[in-house]
Amino acid sequence: MIEFKNVSFSYEKDVPVLTDINFSIAEGESVGLIGCNGAGKSTLMKVLLGLLPHEGEIKVGDLTVSKETLPAVRRKIGFVFQDSDNQMFMPTVAEDMMFGPLNYGHTKEEASARVDEVLGELGLTYLKDRYNHKISGGEKRMAAIATILAMRPKVILMDEPSIALDPENRRRVINAINKLDVTKVIASHDLDMILDTCERVILMHDGVVVADGPTNEILNDKELLEANHMELPFKLQGLRDFV
Repeated sequence: MIEFKNVSFSYEKDVPVLTDINFSIAEGESVGLIGCNGAGKSTLMKVLLGLLPHEGEIKVGDLTVSKETLPAVRRKIGFVFQDSDNQMFMPTVAEDMMFGPLNYGHTKEEASARVDEVLGELGLTYLKDRYNHKISGGEKRMAAIATILAMRPKVILMDEPSIALDPENRRRVINAINKLDVTKVIASHDLDMILDTCERVILMHDGVVVADGPTNEILNDKELLEANHMELPFKLQGLRDFV
């Protein structure tokens, strides 16, 4: 579904931000993208979305990411912003969810049917006619996910989906993520959330992929994480203390 071949990017000449990135993600995989601040996670997502130029080759399905293919590529990818207020701009949740399908040429009836279908799948029907400025941060985060799903993307990218959420809303977002039957790439510092939502982890440092493998294997590797300025998830720290 996603393939990076020798992908590099620099904001300034001779100051690389991404260097020779190579990986592939199969359809339906849930992949956590982790690394300390400045590792290159957000830049990698922007490159995938075609928001930044790049060297090398990126493929989304059968499409190679380029200026010419961007409209088609972006119909395959949904991006959930770190701050839901940057994504939710219509008065109600339903209106926000209908906006994308309507702009893709669907009728109002078709768009409305998608709203009902997606909210039903996520158990969020109660949010349908709620005003965006009157729902909680966790509800808004879930509504943002629903807004992207209404456009039926093949891939969903999420940037820090659990940031600034209280424990109850964080758990609701995790449950919503786990219900999504699409390819997911989740960039986050919340390693406990990655442990709960992703089967695979890509660890980045200084714009380079330093590890790529099963989530439990990488997130249990204390030396690897500490060498890249990260710590074991709290859940695993507790297990080690108990043992």
